[in-house]
Amino acid sequence: MSYQTVSRVINESASVKTSTRESVLNAIARLGFRPNRAARALAGGPVQSVTVLTSNTSLYGQSAALEGIEEATREAGFAMGVRVIEHGTPADVRDAVERALEPAGALIVIAFDRPGLAALDCVPSDVPVTSMMPAPGDDDVPSRPAVWIDEYNAAKEATQYLLSLGHKTVHHLSIPSWTGKTRRMSGWRCALEQAGLAVPKPLLSGWSAEWGYEMGQKLAQDPKVTALLCGNDDIALGVVRAMHEAGRPVPAEVSIVGFDDVPFARFYTPALTTVRQDFKTLGKVCFAELLSVVGTSRPIERPAYPEAQLVVRESAGPPPGPRRALRPKKTPRPTAPVPKASEAPEQKPPQQSLQAQD
Repeated sequence: MSYQTVSRVINESASVKTSTRESVLNAIARLGFRPNRAARALAGGPVQSVTVLTSNTSLYGQSAALEGIEEATREAGFAMGVRVIEHGTPADVRDAVERALEPAGALIVIAFDRPGLAALDCVPSDVPVTSMMPAPGDDDVPSRPAVWIDEYNAAKEATQYLLSLGHKTVHHLSIPSWTGKTRRMSGWRCALEQAGLAVPKPLLSGWSAEWGYEMGQKLAQDPKVTALLCGNDDIALGVVRAMHEAGRPVPAEVSIVGFDDVPFARFYTPALTTVRQDFKTLGKVCFAELLSVVGTSRPIERPAYPEAQLVVRESAGPPPGPRRALRPKKTPRPTAPVPKASEAPEQKPPQQSLQAQD
């Protein structure tokens, strides 16, 4: 057969007879032939590889998204690589983007943080790219194709749940934000304002359990703090520990709700009430969006867009009631000690009556 025919079979062209296709595929299997992706790229072939740019592979959101992308690329027959943005400086971001660019390759940027967003801005306009990012504001329109999870309604629902338990307000420990607010923060604030309640000043600057522990130590000193919405489950774990050490048990005195539903959240003590975010499915949706950008003919099932979901477990409950004043205990009346058997006085026999008995 001609090399053009073999090429059409390898590239899954529809203009090949079934019998011819089967013959070529049998020969490929028998010879152990593998297409050379670099050569195909240099020859101007279709996009068949994707590089994922991210600043962190250890946080739950990023690692779960990478897992979803890997499964989707494997199903579609794409090659996948990962390029980590190590320091986040402008020079480092530009270098990471340049090293990620491949002939006939595409990019996926995990832009959950500032380095990710900076990398997205550095991608040349002629490079096919999609991204995962925090939900944009109502007036913000992403300049490149992007996917996200609606955090606004999820945070609002979690706050309303805490208020429904009887809490007078809900404090918020937020993940970092380059704009000073997040969609999670906006949803939390809206729930409090709609309920006509005070909106405490949010705390924001950390992702880790260590930061949550540090903030929890400070908040534990305020008896008015009875409910907390945390920006992620790691922060919530640190707060739980801080409250335990301060003698404020969860949820008897303080209710805590996390965000993300990491795999070990249900094994906390108490099991963590949290907002589940399906980052793995989001990664698959992002890759499907990329396929529509590059215009590939390879069939792939596009998963449904993931929605955040409140998962109620054990870490939230009604606020503590007012402390009752302790009544003074009644002092018992003194009673004579009961003598021991060895100390009991000697019992004298009863004296007989001197009166003569008739």
